[in-house]
Amino acid sequence: MAADADGAAHARRRRYCRAVPGEQPNVYGEPIAPCCTDPMTGFYRTGCCETGGDDHGVHTVCAVMTEDFLAFSRSVGNDLSTPMPDYRFPGLKEGDQWCLCANRWQQALEAGMAPKVVLAATHLRTLEFVDLADLERHAVDRRG
Repeated sequence: MAADADGAAHARRRRYCRAVPGEQPNVYGEPIAPCCTDPMTGFYRTGCCETGGDDHGVHTVCAVMTEDFLAFSRSVGNDLSTPMPDYRFPGLKEGDQWCLCANRWQQALEAGMAPKVVLAATHLRTLEFVDLADLERHAVDRRG
């Protein structure tokens, strides 16, 4: 999917996050944008890649799923494709947006399998694990 089409799909998702503006900044220090509400994502299942002290996996990267990434994730022990109704998890498919653990995205990058990201919806804390330049190279909403 082209970057413009990806960005337009993201814009239709949700317009706000539950956090007080400024408490949950994106990688540019701006209020974090929603990632996805269908399927509902985020550690807190708010549709946003918000994080807190109880989010030990640091689910902060708003990623656009690809078949290659989903296969990679399954191969390293994190099957994101299979529905798990007990956890209200529908299973992901290509094109879905999902809040990934920052270290999983970095692992996928190192394996050449990193999915695209939505920077406006990716939390600032991600930069503790991933270089901004790497995220920007994979962004559907890159600046400039």
